[in-house]
Amino acid sequence: MRKLIFALAFAAVFGQAASASAQTYPSRPITMIVPLPAGGAVDVLARIVAEQMRVSLGQPIVVENVSGAGGTLATGRVVRAAPDGYTLGIGTSVQYVMNGALYPLAYDLVKDFEPIVLLPTVPYWIIARKEMPADDLKGMVAWLKANPDKASAGIVGVGGSGHLCLIDLQNATGTRFAFVPYRGGAPELQDLLGGQIDLSCDLAANSLPMVRAGRLKAFAVMTKARWFAAPQVPT
Repeated sequence: MRKLIFALAFAAVFGQAASASAQTYPSRPITMIVPLPAGGAVDVLARIVAEQMRVSLGQPIVVENVSGAGGTLATGRVVRAAPDGYTLGIGTSVQYVMNGALYPLAYDLVKDFEPIVLLPTVPYWIIARKEMPADDLKGMVAWLKANPDKASAGIVGVGGSGHLCLIDLQNATGTRFAFVPYRGGAPELQDLLGGQIDLSCDLAANSLPMVRAGRLKAFAVMTKARWFAAPQVPT
């Protein structure tokens, strides 16, 4: 199965206006646009970074959650903003790389954004509801094969990393299950915890507390080496 790594990166649109005001920048609040709902890993990281930026820059950082359409609504907001350095976008490889192949974008992901910094990478992992009648990946695959087209898997958007992860799982194991799209990781996890869906290939940072608390099962991390935060989960 494909190695899926989650990466965060800032993107911003800068122009001559930013250069002209460089000596006084920033002189007013900065807006950071998050392409997912509140409560997920991207949103949490955005707010941690925003607080450190506020301390360093001496200006408030306003975090705005703009979810939907695989994050293209948010990146569209960033690209349409004045090129003065006061609008930043935070996102993943889905919003700033993969969406270029998934959606007819009215902007160029390479030319219309200026990368600022790569933030921490976090793996995806395959998780399931607590009541899943399996204790490991082999057992889950066996259950899926015994119940074709009966299980459901949550995905954040269509065509994103989690979706591709589960398509890889289907192709590698010959299993069949339905996909249920969500606007973000937080609502997806709510349904997984509530038993409305059966499994997910989720950003590990989203669901680690639930796995540690025994509220969800983690079967495999999508990396070559085990994840330091959950070394008991196999690759």
